[in-house]
Amino acid sequence: MLNFILWALITLLAVTLTILTSRRYGVEIAIGIFATLTVLANVLANKIVLVGSFVVPAGVIVYSMTFLVTDFISEIYGKENAKKAVICGLLANLIALLSIKLVLIWKPAPFAVEVSDAFSKALQQTPRIIFASITAYFISQMHDVYSFHFWKVKTKGKHLWLRNNASTIVSQAIDTTIFITIAFYGIVPNIVDIILGQYVIKVVIALLDTPFMYMTTAVFRDLQKSKITV
Repeated sequence: MLNFILWALITLLAVTLTILTSRRYGVEIAIGIFATLTVLANVLANKIVLVGSFVVPAGVIVYSMTFLVTDFISEIYGKENAKKAVICGLLANLIALLSIKLVLIWKPAPFAVEVSDAFSKALQQTPRIIFASITAYFISQMHDVYSFHFWKVKTKGKHLWLRNNASTIVSQAIDTTIFITIAFYGIVPNIVDIILGQYVIKVVIALLDTPFMYMTTAVFRDLQKSKITV
């Protein structure tokens, strides 16, 4: 578990430092980072790992970072730009999916058959899992955007920690429940245990990202005031 927390903190720091470059180059940088994280999470999800006694896809940390990025975009650039990020991530995943499928049916070179077989086993996903992933992604991310702004209006722009956690924690519950149910219902026993296990891990990451959200928005606004670029 200690290694997991360290891994999450390092990833959070890396993402935080990266999205700050949007201060110089615009919101498109943050949107691009978001899309990259969503594609990377789906690739990493092909490896299953243990976090304590919980079984989770290896992409769980990277995917959880996407909610930090959309919350940052929502806070700094507004709801419409956050929605653009979600659409961009969806299109990026569809392009990645198409590209991977085409590569998988491409006949390998004679000397690379063994490597090609390993590649296929690692990246081959069933249509059911693909549908589950895309559906859960779109619904949960859109909920996160609208929920974040709902709480921002309710709190009159105060209590960043509340809208950050309230939107992310509920959105993660939606994402986990939809994905696991569509992908594994009727196939894997104890589906509720799997949902709860993955959700606990996602909540831990959501709580860890709160100080990074404060740090990112504070640094960004300080740079704006001082006209310093990064």
